[in-house]
Amino acid sequence: MSDENDLLERLRAVGALKEGHFLLASGRHSDRYVEKFDLLRQPVTTSQVCRAYADRFRGERIDVVVGPTTGGVILAFEVARQLGVAAAYAERRADGAPGREFRRGTTFSQGQRIVVVDDILTTGGSVRETLAALAAQPVEVVAVAVLVDRSGGRVTFDVPLVALTTLDVATWETDGCPLCEAGMPLVKPGTTTTPA
Repeated sequence: MSDENDLLERLRAVGALKEGHFLLASGRHSDRYVEKFDLLRQPVTTSQVCRAYADRFRGERIDVVVGPTTGGVILAFEVARQLGVAAAYAERRADGAPGREFRRGTTFSQGQRIVVVDDILTTGGSVRETLAALAAQPVEVVAVAVLVDRSGGRVTFDVPLVALTTLDVATWETDGCPLCEAGMPLVKPGTTTTPA
């Protein structure tokens, strides 16, 4: 992939970049939404997109690509495969407490260089939890890389952030939403029905 416009076109082509009237997890409304699973269901396109991550970090001596569950698992696996390194996955804590942890026999060696890969960056919560889990390990986090920075560049970390593309998506409270005022049907992503 050559640039951000190419990525956006790929997302449109697989139906992942949507336009309409959407209810976000925050409760706010938006006129655009990126449905990562519409991309992740397409292995060839996902592999092509992951090449941009891999190309970006090929000269960085990365030892492990880490992704938070769920979408980050697929992306971390494919980027690691293309780089010829290991992959690891930060899962929600087994005890139900906030945060993430590495389980299932995952271990890290002293000084390993890590890149954290995730799909859509909105608030940075899952990435922050992954970075906190990595802080307890003897590793160096080189960067965080995301497919789409939906925060419009407002979310930052203590390590460099690499976004394959950035979308500054306008959102509104229910009161004052111009799409509601225009009578446009509201869709909750991940469902096929409109909320009651």
